[in-house]
Amino acid sequence: MKTIFVAVLITLLAGVAYVSWHLWRITPFGNFAKLLVVALFLLWMASAFVCLFASERFPVPVATLLYEVSYTWLIVFLYLLIIFIAADVLTLCCFLPKTFLNNSVLGLCFIIGIVAAIMVAGNIHYRHKYREELTVRTSKPLEKPLTIVFASDLHIGYHNRRAELARWIDLFNAEQPDLVLIGGDIIDSSTRPLFEGDYAEEFRRLKAPILSVLGNHEYFSGVKNAEAFFEASGIKLLKDERIDIDGVSVIGRNDRSNRRRLPLSELTDTTRVFTILLDHQPFDLKEAEDAGIDFQFSGHTHRGQVWPISWITDAMYEKSWGHYSRGTTRYYISSGLGIWGPKIRVGTQSEYLVLHLEPQ
Repeated sequence: MKTIFVAVLITLLAGVAYVSWHLWRITPFGNFAKLLVVALFLLWMASAFVCLFASERFPVPVATLLYEVSYTWLIVFLYLLIIFIAADVLTLCCFLPKTFLNNSVLGLCFIIGIVAAIMVAGNIHYRHKYREELTVRTSKPLEKPLTIVFASDLHIGYHNRRAELARWIDLFNAEQPDLVLIGGDIIDSSTRPLFEGDYAEEFRRLKAPILSVLGNHEYFSGVKNAEAFFEASGIKLLKDERIDIDGVSVIGRNDRSNRRRLPLSELTDTTRVFTILLDHQPFDLKEAEDAGIDFQFSGHTHRGQVWPISWITDAMYEKSWGHYSRGTTRYYISSGLGIWGPKIRVGTQSEYLVLHLEPQ
């Protein structure tokens, strides 16, 4: 892990140096303007680290503003890096004049315009919530047909605020569900804004039982704090346990962050009821197939949130997003309803799943 961290840090610093050098080159109007542009870019980067390590020291409104502004740097940096690399390649291939990247008002305005357009479009796209729908028919006995709403990765806190959560709860209630299941990462990084803003009141408006598992971000925010918030919200937390409700069996696994979590085989039994597995991180999908799970719901990947990071998550996971099957086990890997960091989606979607479970 230490080697991976060092490699990522070196890559990040190299990328920042590359982008900073290009910003210096392309900025016109002399050295003072160049210094100003590069300094602002680096200060913006520094604010992201301040937010990451010191947001709890600020009042919630200040921490919220800092979160919104600072983490946006990550996406701006990514697309500046991609654009400058593409421009260098085009220049080497003589498709772009060298003057385009050197003291160029046109070049600077063009690049800023492209990045700004991506950010605005990505924010609009994030705010639209996609409703995925799936009907599963089973030969296993059901007390009645069920409508189940699944969601994952809400990441509520400093940036996904209570008003946004209220909108999501309204979407859930509109489905008139029998059950709401959440696949982890309800909390982003801290429970402080949740308690101060009484976010729990919104969850209590749900007109169906709500079950959830822990995600890795609940470990970041502190499991004890997360458990206290879930209890106040009326959320039943499943930690390596199962519960029978409305004729189905729901198994909730502890997050993979907990190395002492139980093997799935210890949580299943031989009863022939329809079994749903909530497991935040979609690793080892074969384990659910071997255990005879009927339907697994996971999140965590966000499918990278933005292109081309989505290519990385697609390569990392057996399935990073969408419907999937192994044997008789069905899976849905969600790209998440909320988001971590900047409210930008490029090539991915914010979504929830409505599952109609019916007898054959």
